[in-house]
Amino acid sequence: MVRGGWTGHEPIACTELFRDFLEEHGFEVRTAENLDVYTDTSLLAGIDLIIQSWSGGRLTPEQEDGLVTRIRSGAGFAGWHGGVVATGYEAPRYQFMVGGRFLCHPGGFVEHTVDITGAHPITAGLSSFDVRTEQYHCHVDPALEVLATTTFAGHPEAPETAGTVMPVVWTRRFGAGRVFVSTLGHSPADLLIPQTRTLTERGLLWAAG
Repeated sequence: MVRGGWTGHEPIACTELFRDFLEEHGFEVRTAENLDVYTDTSLLAGIDLIIQSWSGGRLTPEQEDGLVTRIRSGAGFAGWHGGVVATGYEAPRYQFMVGGRFLCHPGGFVEHTVDITGAHPITAGLSSFDVRTEQYHCHVDPALEVLATTTFAGHPEAPETAGTVMPVVWTRRFGAGRVFVSTLGHSPADLLIPQTRTLTERGLLWAAG
């Protein structure tokens, strides 16, 4: 678990929600609170899954190269909300790997529906559900495998978004690696919503292979 950055997203509390789950599935969980961990190639070589929760981070070229190279060679990368899509804006290889970048959330915390759209082990048995949280508007790679979406109503802050269907949960293959991203997860309370937690837990396991 690589965690830090803007504390408003509670990166430590959010990642700790999944420690017991991961250990129950046989993982040895380590934590890092410095992005320089991505330059430790010997450490990364033994890692099956990197969970990142680091909003507002700036990756050095060396950090970006270490992370992207390890994922492309077969590790999994997973995360949620600003911890993965609102960070590393100056790192094009990272952005390409993740497949989406946060732009805005018109209206702040708003009621909206998350629609399950993809047939996948991550979404099996789940139905669409309602949330009250930030509705992320992102720029996304059209090649993503989208598993859930949301439709914007057109908040007065951004009326032009009315009718826009935006990915919420996606996966992608990246070389020999797997990437899982969910834009849900502003706080621990958001991640504890049963459907969101199930999506996230399954996404972590899928990314780990």
